[in-house]
Amino acid sequence: MTELGPALWPPAPLKTERLVLRESEARDRAAFIELFASPEVGTYVGGARPRDELDRAMPEVPGRRPGLFVVDLDGAMIGMVTLDRRAPERPGHVRPEGREAELGYMFLPQVWGRGYAAEACAAALDWHADALPGEPVVLSTQTANERAMRLAAKLGFTEVDRFEEYGAEQWFGAWSAAKRRT
Repeated sequence: MTELGPALWPPAPLKTERLVLRESEARDRAAFIELFASPEVGTYVGGARPRDELDRAMPEVPGRRPGLFVVDLDGAMIGMVTLDRRAPERPGHVRPEGREAELGYMFLPQVWGRGYAAEACAAALDWHADALPGEPVVLSTQTANERAMRLAAKLGFTEVDRFEEYGAEQWFGAWSAAKRRT
């Protein structure tokens, strides 16, 4: 199985109608802190982290790693989209060995409801389908997260399983390039 390593990462910035998905830069540090300190963002991902702790721990260029796209609107970070390998020991897989690419995303609350997450995630999925043809992508979210459930359906994820994890019921779905928009 191919990893998102030096041969594939970093890609050239991905451009959509309104957004640019790019590698992290030092100017994104304040937005990363805002994202992880936000109580709204933290609702379904383990809660907000203390701002002072984040300020101490956050590197000068946060999030610079294979699989992490900064979502940029008009020159400013508004969120991030990730494609990481799902750990084999976690519940929910579509391959016996696990380690599927798993889509994740977080956006600043002030931009919610404008379609940016759908636009950015679709671009990341299209990039993944081109970079790693035939490889499935999975997504897991709490069933209580209605916004995430609607976005998963809009992006073309199909339910595979439900299970208990992190003290809540999780919805687990899969996406393949065969479901790509035309």
